[in-house]
Amino acid sequence: MSTLSRRIRTRSPSHSGAGVKPPFESDVGKDQGLPQLVHDVQSEAAQQAKLFDAQIHKLKKERHFFVKARFLFPLGIFRIVGILLGFILIQPSDLQDIHSNLLLIMEEYDISLKIPDIDLSRVELEWKRFRSNIPEVWKLNNDGREFQVGEAMKARGLTAHYPIVLVPGIVSTGLESWSTSPEYRAFFREKLWGGFNMVSQVIFNREKWISAMMLDPVTGLDPPGVKIRAAEGIGAASSFMTGYWLWSKIVENLAVVNYDTNNLHLAPYDWRLSMWNLEERDGYFSKLKATIEGFKERQGKKTVIAAHSMGSTVMLYFFKWVESPEHGGGGSDWVENHIESYISIAGTHLGVAKAMSAFLSGEMKDTVQMNPAGAYVLERFFSRKERQKLFCSWAGSASMWIKGGTDVWGDANWAPDDEPGSSHTHGELIAFRQAASGYNITPSVDPIKNMTADDASTWILERTPSTFQKMLWTNYSFGIERNEKVLQENALDPKKWTNPLEVQLPNAPSMKIICVYGHGKETERSYWYTHEPHEYEESFGEVEQSTCADPTDKCDDTPRPPLDMSFSGAHWIDADYTHETTTPKVRNGVKMGEGDGTVSLLSLGAMCAEGWKRPRWNPGGIKVTTVELPHQPAPNIPRGGANTSDHVDILGSTGLNELILKVATGAGHEVEDRFVSRIREFAQRVRWD
Repeated sequence: MSTLSRRIRTRSPSHSGAGVKPPFESDVGKDQGLPQLVHDVQSEAAQQAKLFDAQIHKLKKERHFFVKARFLFPLGIFRIVGILLGFILIQPSDLQDIHSNLLLIMEEYDISLKIPDIDLSRVELEWKRFRSNIPEVWKLNNDGREFQVGEAMKARGLTAHYPIVLVPGIVSTGLESWSTSPEYRAFFREKLWGGFNMVSQVIFNREKWISAMMLDPVTGLDPPGVKIRAAEGIGAASSFMTGYWLWSKIVENLAVVNYDTNNLHLAPYDWRLSMWNLEERDGYFSKLKATIEGFKERQGKKTVIAAHSMGSTVMLYFFKWVESPEHGGGGSDWVENHIESYISIAGTHLGVAKAMSAFLSGEMKDTVQMNPAGAYVLERFFSRKERQKLFCSWAGSASMWIKGGTDVWGDANWAPDDEPGSSHTHGELIAFRQAASGYNITPSVDPIKNMTADDASTWILERTPSTFQKMLWTNYSFGIERNEKVLQENALDPKKWTNPLEVQLPNAPSMKIICVYGHGKETERSYWYTHEPHEYEESFGEVEQSTCADPTDKCDDTPRPPLDMSFSGAHWIDADYTHETTTPKVRNGVKMGEGDGTVSLLSLGAMCAEGWKRPRWNPGGIKVTTVELPHQPAPNIPRGGANTSDHVDILGSTGLNELILKVATGAGHEVEDRFVSRIREFAQRVRWD
């Protein structure tokens, strides 16, 4: 019986006088009792509604996380993506392996369950029929142009002439685990970089993956218990993972004109390491020298080298290393005697702006311009601070720190690649919208200001661990040297060898240099940053230690003031700021410029179009040819097709493949300068003198 029913049935007269009738016996009494009854009913209904709401709220709180929409929605998205990837990537022959792979997994995890044998041959036939109906252009690993460039060259009567070495760029080489310590034994001979195994480890075993991939901050080598090495062979950088090609298009076309493992070598390397440690730990440059010398002995011909992205920086270092009497010992004429042509593909000659933002805040255009769902997932699985910590342990990536300072990248009033009528100069590499109003981080700190390349380099270093600062100063140099005597002396200083502005090209007058890169894709050039002065972010490692400002081993380890510590990580790209109609265009805090989508035009072409034309940096008079490929992707092909010139996808472009095959088959004389940008104008504005 409800409370309301009890109240109605036990209701008493409102007055106890003898002459007064009960409410049901008098119309007047009835009129007086009715409002009270209605009031009670309303009160009871309101109380019941509150009880009902409380029970619903309790049920919601008690729901398990895995039945909530914020869990089920991403899970559904992952399932859909997984199904689509399955359609695209699973080969028909893989179906027959499903049963055996399932048994192996069960054995690994000690699962005792009898799985009946299933004949999947009919499924395989249907799968083949289904895949045959998918247009070639929508298969990520194929786009209908396989071997076509090679066939065209073969039809001309061209065939393999010079042996060729391919040098990948950063993050292109697969890295695999050789760790046998118990905590990492499950990774043994598994790829921790590249392949779908990497994806699964990042998602399901993230902490262990990060600890394995991170280098020791002091030695720059593997941390205790971990051993990661570059994969070997042509397959080490042919594809990043199944369905995403890198060098495979070039290898396919070279194979058509009679290249194989006897005259074709891919030189993979652990791109996390500094150049010094590449030789110290892996003997990389010694092996490369021996390979090239072996080609010369067996085939009697010089070698063609094709290097992509950071690989171009690796090769500049190699040219000085091999000549040095204290290192390679090849002598000043080794390059002249062994290298026919050097092809720099989308070379990072003068550094990359995104390297600066990555070291400062673990960000770049690719992360801030993601859609909100993707950005949320990235931050949840791999936060800015985690990315920054990882980047700062990879000394190899520091070789792409921008070089030349304000003389190359501009100052507060000007930059060589500024467009006419620009509202803000690219010369301010890092700018703050708050700076215009004199916004101050804290009363004890100088007001925040916009920064040139020189200012930003110092400012970023102050916000990195002292171990990173020491690594940077002991391995690299980023200035510009105009004194020819000092340039000659720098041939003995390994710190200078990755900077084309501080060393000279080899004295190899018969060698040819060809710079080929894409143009026409918006590229991050400079940034708008923001900060949160009242936010404390947990620092990593030794970020709270003071600046190591010289290349000696003596670093001041005095702790920074507490206020400085609290703001060390509170800076990030101002992703809320977009201005599509200004010049330069601003999108999510990134000021866009010209380039190939990753490397800015100045870095790609200034040395090729102007710097290396000057005897100061090219004493041997090496012929330097610049070939710019316009970015003209096909909108209906996932990676752009034959005429893409994106930083990575250029490796599959028809223009690049034709160029490489011409040089390798002895028709390199057909390659001529081709300019589609204003790089010659921009390069003339650089302060070379």
